[in-house]
Amino acid sequence: MPVYRALRFVLMSSLLMAAAGRAVATPDALQTIPALDVPRYLGTWYEIARYPNRFQKQCVADVQAQYSALPEGRIEVRNRCRKADGEMDEAVAVARQVGDARSPKLKVRFAPAWLSFIPAVWGDYWVVDLDEGYQLVAVSEPEREYLWILSRTPQVEAQAYHALLHRLTRQGLDIKRLVPTSQTAPRR
Repeated sequence: MPVYRALRFVLMSSLLMAAAGRAVATPDALQTIPALDVPRYLGTWYEIARYPNRFQKQCVADVQAQYSALPEGRIEVRNRCRKADGEMDEAVAVARQVGDARSPKLKVRFAPAWLSFIPAVWGDYWVVDLDEGYQLVAVSEPEREYLWILSRTPQVEAQAYHALLHRLTRQGLDIKRLVPTSQTAPRR
């Protein structure tokens, strides 16, 4: 019997340690900023870095997003980027806030309007970090599969960028996956 108890103790200890290890490895739910002032957020943003993704694989440089107000509180999202052949590519989407008018959680749809009724065509766009001056932002989604860092200018001060990366790491985002975006176009 003592061997049976010892084996049972080892097995239970192993299971508890494995469970504890999983609990530590599982990040907390992704947190957004407390509130988003959409009128201040509108305008041009330059992509500074992103997680690689299939829908931007053609983009090699000069990625920008232009946000404009639409009726009924919706937002037009106009994404542009330079392709390897030097031509510009553009994708236009519609975004809507989830919740009240200060919600930092948005849903974005690049699919045609007639598909709007299908929930799967709406992607999560969560503002997870934003400076007070609305100059540097990080956008992700609940599963942390996507991450974009955007700025009002094509380049960002190193100190502000590294501070943002530190905050994103605390949110459980893997900053090693970030790929810097080349911004070759002159400032406008």
